Amino acid sequence: MLEVEGLRAGYGGVPVLHDMAIRVAQGEFVAIVGPNGAGKSTLFKTLSGVVPAMAGAVRFEGKDLLAIAPSARAHLGLAHVPEGRQVFPSLTVLENLEMGEYGDAGRLAWTQNLEKIHTWFPVLKDRAKALAGSLSGGQQQMLAIARGLASSPKLLMLDEPSMGLAPTVADEIFERIVEIHTTAGLTVLLVEQRVAEALHHADRSYVLEAGRMVLEGTHDELKSNDRIRQAYLGM
Repeated sequence: MLEVEGLRAGYGGVPVLHDMAIRVAQGEFVAIVGPNGAGKSTLFKTLSGVVPAMAGAVRFEGKDLLAIAPSARAHLGLAHVPEGRQVFPSLTVLENLEMGEYGDAGRLAWTQNLEKIHTWFPVLKDRAKALAGSLSGGQQQMLAIARGLASSPKLLMLDEPSMGLAPTVADEIFERIVEIHTTAGLTVLLVEQRVAEALHHADRSYVLEAGRMVLEGTHDELKSNDRIRQAYLGM
């Protein structure tokens, strides 16, 4: 579904990503883990078009993604749930979800999508008329994920969904992500600092350090790697 080869991208002409290469097959749950400043969020911003690529190739369902305007990429089925949630605080929960409906696929499936969203996140149904700014951090993260789901995505890109959340709330968010992936068969690309949880739930994972992919493998392969065990798992 998604193929990235030789990607270089950054800010002000200074590259952050170097010769990046990843692949995500349809229906997979793929995680990208690594320390702060490794370039994880920059990768997502490049895929969604916020940061321009300097070199390399990105194909989404066989299409040259870098040749497609950023405003048109969401219509292809890419949903980017950004770091820090970034809900619209002065709009209601329902209005935030309606913002995610933008696009033909989202509009056509709005009723079905809203029903699924309320099943996965019942609190969003209960607080549909509340302002998004009045929600707790965990509820805002649920709303940000649900807003992405409202677009009927083919690929859901989640950037640090556990950031700033209490461990119990972060665990709940992870459980919902896994449930959505499993029940809907949705392809998920996750960027996350909670390495143990990300590796556990993902089909495959990549380790990103200093803008370069240094390791790739399944949960068992990476968990048995001494470098991962010492640097990320505290073992």
